[in-house]
Amino acid sequence: MDPELPEEIRILQKTVRQFVENELAPHEREIEERNEIPRAVIDAMAGAGLFGIGHDERWGGQGFGKLGYCVAIEQAGRANASLWNVIGASAGLCGTAIEIGGPDEVRERYLPRIFAGEMLGAYALSEPGAGSDAGSLKTAARKQGGEYVIEGFKTFITNAPIADVFVVFANVAPDRGSKGITAFVVERGTEGLTVGPNDEKMGLHGSTTAQLFFSGMRVPAANRVGEEGQGFRIALGTLDVGRLGLAAHSVGIAQRLLEASARYAKTRVQFGKPIAVNQGIQWMLADGATEIHAARLMVYDAAARADKGERITQRAAMTKLFATEMLGRVADAAVQIHGGMGYMRELWIERAYRDARITRIYEGTSEVQRMVIAGGLLEDA
Repeated sequence: MDPELPEEIRILQKTVRQFVENELAPHEREIEERNEIPRAVIDAMAGAGLFGIGHDERWGGQGFGKLGYCVAIEQAGRANASLWNVIGASAGLCGTAIEIGGPDEVRERYLPRIFAGEMLGAYALSEPGAGSDAGSLKTAARKQGGEYVIEGFKTFITNAPIADVFVVFANVAPDRGSKGITAFVVERGTEGLTVGPNDEKMGLHGSTTAQLFFSGMRVPAANRVGEEGQGFRIALGTLDVGRLGLAAHSVGIAQRLLEASARYAKTRVQFGKPIAVNQGIQWMLADGATEIHAARLMVYDAAARADKGERITQRAAMTKLFATEMLGRVADAAVQIHGGMGYMRELWIERAYRDARITRIYEGTSEVQRMVIAGGLLEDA
């Protein structure tokens, strides 16, 4: 792709950057300390149109394609990571699954409200025994008249405590393995649905996560996403987009960490001179800048290909793998460059270091990304 962004995408980039700096950044410390995102902040993100960026205008999205989506996410990465996590789980995962799977009646019923931020969504795929191996999920759905009765439970579901609607994956034909997996839209308050307490996490404070329990939960057949047995395909297509977005977010976080590290290195004086004159510090900065540049180009390339209608499964896996591993190295270097202060909660560097760790785990671990990449190579060989 041409690395020069189109004019409308550059305007979007500048607009989101200004919104992040003026409206989101002032709440970073409050969110971390309270472990809660004020609803007014979520409403502000909705009002700015952030939930709809990258989604089809037919269903209430803002357009801009996946390239615009990734450019916006990169800028959002410059604020507390929990903020975009709300949008990513709602519109990015829940909304994308409905957008991919349909049918139009379901899209029309839910997507305009999800993409407007009026309704928060969650994506319920993972289970204790089916995390990386999502195809082996045990939650079961049984057709009964015009409804499905769902039994089972999910874990690590982002937005679960605050979500209004869930896309739940269950197996209608367990003997068929992943070919029986089917997706359903489940509204909060549905009888038989129980949302567990908010999980306590190492990082991403403010972003809520919980288990879901289904006991005789009845869901109308009209709330099925796609046809029976299409759920695994829908889940994988959704994760392609999610992984690309997570890579873009990692680039944004890493860029901010790099800039902060460079500024600190120029002002921190030891042995009578700024530590920036030391080659060891310069090499950490140079390596970070190089890897961020490479990751950004990978994100933009994969997003541009997605906008052309290309299948990006392998590229999304490569991009997610490289960008999240890169973020881990840049975050570690940022703490090292800031020294003792980098380890103190007084600075946001410490929070960013903890927040960065999950990126190599959720939406497919680094090991799973390597399996996807290698599987594609071997299939083509």
